Amino acid sequence: MDVLVLFLALLGGYWIGRNQRFGWVFQNEGERLVAQSLREHFSSPEFHLFNHVTLDTPEGTTQVDHILVSRFGIFVIETKDYSGWIFAGERDATWTQVLFHHKSRFQNPIRQNFRHVCAVRSLLDFLPPEAVHSAVVFVGSAEFKAGVPRGVFTVQGLIDHIVRQSPDVMSLNRVQFCVGRLEMARLALSGETDVEHVESLRWRFRKSWWRSPRS
Repeated sequence: MDVLVLFLALLGGYWIGRNQRFGWVFQNEGERLVAQSLREHFSSPEFHLFNHVTLDTPEGTTQVDHILVSRFGIFVIETKDYSGWIFAGERDATWTQVLFHHKSRFQNPIRQNFRHVCAVRSLLDFLPPEAVHSAVVFVGSAEFKAGVPRGVFTVQGLIDHIVRQSPDVMSLNRVQFCVGRLEMARLALSGETDVEHVESLRWRFRKSWWRSPRS
C-alpha cells in the first residue's frame, strides 16, 4: 500500500510539473484553444511557443498569454474569451461588452498587450523593434459591432496572419538564441508568481490613481 501511495504521489508530481512547464495549469479555456491551434500549425525548429510567461519590468511583473518565436518574427499574443457584442476602438482606453442587455467595460487589450510587447522588445533588444509583433485573439462568439480593430484576430485569422509573414527576419540560430533568452528571463510557473503579479498590478494601478487628477 505504501509503495502504491508513493508511486501515485510521484506520478502526480510529474504531471503537475509537466503541466506547469507548458503553462497548461494556468490557462483558461480560450488560452488553451489558442495554444493548441498554434502547436498544431507551427512546429519546431522554425517555431517555438511559450505559454503563460511572466516577465519582470521596471514597473513590476507583466504576464503574457503566448509568445511565438519564429524566423518571421516574435508574436506576442493576448487572448480574450468573450460573448455578445463588442464595441471597440483601436485607440479607446476601454471597450464595451453588451450581453443580454447588460453592459460591462474592460481594458483595451491592444493597449494591454502593448506593455507585453515592450517587455519582450526590451528583453530581446538585439532585434529591431518591428520584429516583435502584437496580436490580440478573440475566441468565443463575440461580435464586433463597429468593425474589428487593427491587430485583432480570430484564431484562424491569427494563423493566416502568421503564415503570410515574409521574408525571414532572423536565422534559426537566432531563433534559438531568443528562445534561450526567454527561458532564462521568465519567472517560474507557480501560484506565488501569480500572486506577485496581482500585487504588482495593484501597485501600478494605485500609482496611476494617485497621479490622476481628482474630481
